[in-house]
Amino acid sequence: MPAFSIWKRTLMVENTVVEAVRWDESEQCVVASVRPDARRRGRCGLCQRPAPWYDRGRGRRRWRDLDHGAVRVFLEADAPRVACRRHGPTVAAVPWARHDAGHTRAFDQQAAWMAAECSKSAAAELLRCSWRTVGRIVERFTADRDRGTDRLAGLARIGIDEISYRKGRRYMTVVVDHDTCRVVRMADGHGTDVLTRFFDELGEVRAARLTHISADGAAWIAQVIAERAPGALRVMDPFHVVAWATEALNTERRASWNRARRELGDRERARALKDSRFALWKNAEDLTDRQVAKLAWIAATDPRLHRAWRLKEALRSVFALAKRRPTAALKALDQWIGWARRCRIPAFVDLQRTIKRHYDAIRSALITGPSNGLIESTNTKTRLIIRRGFGFHSADAVIALVMLTLAGPRPTLPGRQPTTA
Repeated sequence: MPAFSIWKRTLMVENTVVEAVRWDESEQCVVASVRPDARRRGRCGLCQRPAPWYDRGRGRRRWRDLDHGAVRVFLEADAPRVACRRHGPTVAAVPWARHDAGHTRAFDQQAAWMAAECSKSAAAELLRCSWRTVGRIVERFTADRDRGTDRLAGLARIGIDEISYRKGRRYMTVVVDHDTCRVVRMADGHGTDVLTRFFDELGEVRAARLTHISADGAAWIAQVIAERAPGALRVMDPFHVVAWATEALNTERRASWNRARRELGDRERARALKDSRFALWKNAEDLTDRQVAKLAWIAATDPRLHRAWRLKEALRSVFALAKRRPTAALKALDQWIGWARRCRIPAFVDLQRTIKRHYDAIRSALITGPSNGLIESTNTKTRLIIRRGFGFHSADAVIALVMLTLAGPRPTLPGRQPTTA
């Protein structure tokens, strides 16, 4: 096989002719002189349509390619301009790189894969470029991947939530498609204005096609949904309802601890109540022997706190029952509301009032099934991205990486096919 054919396969370039390969002593790198083949020559760099020659542009230029071992490799070629009917004088397209990029497609793909799998600093160190360059590559790769794709098309069941990405109450709003399990929109900030902009982008016609919207109990989400998608069922996330019950239980535990510490003066009992929160929080089936013994002690010494724990577990069992018998779960929820209303525990009396305010949304969750579990998973992955990058100064950097990894097919290493199950 001729040496230039070997180099063509090594460089992983298509529709390209390798003319020469040389060693650049001044830059200490390999430079491969290339040109597009006859089928790819004379095309607009923006629309890829054939166009007549305009001028030589800025002459020859270089594109950074993947390193060969420890040696940097560049592709070098003429960069003439063509007279495109649509875009005017434009640099001619080259098959090995995106328009207005200083790196080859293989370099961009590997940088995008590394950004999705490790920190940008580690990717920049390995690829011998700046982390800002990695950020620009991520933007180019995502834009190229999503070109011609409307992520808001065909939405029927979506989930809406907010996530904190920095200290100081800095939030982002995320919208996920339950059917494709992908992020369709992520925006800096939270509140009615941010969510209203999403529905403005979605449009009235597509908003009318929404059937289910899962969310937590935030009033601003309920308000916007009622105004912009009145035909969709608002589904209250079971995770947040049980979290409310857990918080009510913790409120009662603190009240019991304060009674033992201040009113009774029993420091030993107060210490035991203080150390009981994990036994009270955990699901009954996950308790250790020591925690079971702790609950038995609470049942014997503090029936009111034990009753609060039973209320929490009963509410959790309502949502577990809904997976098998939705109708029975609705009846069980009504019975739980009556029990909580008469329990004489202020935290749970307040909780049943909150549940009654969101009764229709919780009822939809018991019957239809969608929850915010998918969004909670997305939030967990987003926090992992933030932690892996040791924090980000702006929401745009977080959003770019989330859209790279969670809004479409994940990038693969150049020259390799994605694995299939």
